[in-house]
Amino acid sequence: METMHERMKSGKLFSDECEGLPKERKDAKRRMRAYNKTSGAGLGLIRRFKLMKQIFGQRTFAWIEPPFYFCYGRHIKMGSYVYVNVNCSFIDDGEIEIGDMTEFGPNVSVITVGHPLDPEHRSLMYTEKVTIGKNVWVGAGVTILPGVTIGDNSVIGAGSVVTKDIPANVVAYGSPCKAIRPLSEEDKKVYRHGKKIDEDDLASLHALEGKKR
Repeated sequence: METMHERMKSGKLFSDECEGLPKERKDAKRRMRAYNKTSGAGLGLIRRFKLMKQIFGQRTFAWIEPPFYFCYGRHIKMGSYVYVNVNCSFIDDGEIEIGDMTEFGPNVSVITVGHPLDPEHRSLMYTEKVTIGKNVWVGAGVTILPGVTIGDNSVIGAGSVVTKDIPANVVAYGSPCKAIRPLSEEDKKVYRHGKKIDEDDLASLHALEGKKR
């Protein structure tokens, strides 16, 4: 006979009210509350990285701005140098996999769980894995629904609701979110509404960064 954990992973209907799942969530929430009280400097920063290892079950080199919300934590696999802005919610009854260097704006929701439409069975759940590639930029207020895959390098515009897969190397937005155009050579030359990226200006920027260090 299958366990609830196995049913969760396989996408079958399951209940999260048995087999130790309530305790797992309770323990995860305790770690979540502890993380959300940490600071990003000194001993607080060391505490953050220790808690991230407990939350995700492995060493994780990411920067996650509190408050950050999740269900279990251990179902999230986060690549290196991921940035998560404030007030993001990762509903990880199912697996969430995120590639290196991906960035999330504030108030992003990544959701892996759904319920049957029929009220009689709505207390039950199912999960579908969400996969987000490398170097993806997810704008503020985006909602990513169960089963979605977002390809490497793509940009998801603010406020989008992502219901289906988005390919790599595109700009996508809307509700439902759709690929609008591919990333182009022109995108390497401008940063917003035709404002050009100037090499001399970049040199000045990097010089300022050096002084700060």
